[in-house]
Amino acid sequence: MPDRLYAQERADLACALRWAAKLGLNEGTCNHFSLQVADDRFLVNPWGPHWAEMTASDLLLIDGTGKVLEGDWPLEDTALHIHTRIHLRHPHATAVFHTHMPYATALCAIENGRLAPCVQSALRFYGRIAYDDDYNGLACDAAEGDRMAAKMDGKPVLFLANHGVIVTAATVAEAFDDLYYLERAAQAQVLAMSTGKPLKLVPGQLAERTAREMAAGKTVYAQTHFKALARMLARESPDYAH
Repeated sequence: MPDRLYAQERADLACALRWAAKLGLNEGTCNHFSLQVADDRFLVNPWGPHWAEMTASDLLLIDGTGKVLEGDWPLEDTALHIHTRIHLRHPHATAVFHTHMPYATALCAIENGRLAPCVQSALRFYGRIAYDDDYNGLACDAAEGDRMAAKMDGKPVLFLANHGVIVTAATVAEAFDDLYYLERAAQAQVLAMSTGKPLKLVPGQLAERTAREMAAGKTVYAQTHFKALARMLARESPDYAH
């Protein structure tokens, strides 16, 4: 591993990016994962490498203005404006993952698209999703990042109309776990909707109870999931951590 700061944090973020590529959650060399590692210090994937080839040392260390403190690749503008503004507005958002993953984005592409409580995996997000129903073009400035951050209204997940999703969490493991299950829930819903038959919704009181039960074990399950992913990746592609 090169002599760089935040070695474990870099390895975790690179692992998440590699697995997102394996699962088809990314789009080309676009989309961004970031992690706050100290006051006004953030790791973020650079513009250039594909997620499938990302290594820990490829990741950029930046400050809140977008100045690259460590790294050899450029920083993509929208990554700066979306991620730093969310990190700064929402202290709980240590990890911020933004993707255009297919099924969740499909829900963002329909009028009043919402994740419905129609499958168990969707219930972990019950009451945890904010919706931005106003597409406003590319995030080319801090004002657009601030607008998105404000739409989150304290919730950890944001659906962006005509765009994609943002998932935030206290750790890389929890962010990735939520990202994975969000896409699986969206996939099940889109497939169910394709039948043309009504969705069978879980009643609100039961959905709330199940969401609380899931939240109680969320951290442990996320860590177990992510540790398994890291072990498999270490066997297949040990270069990711370098």
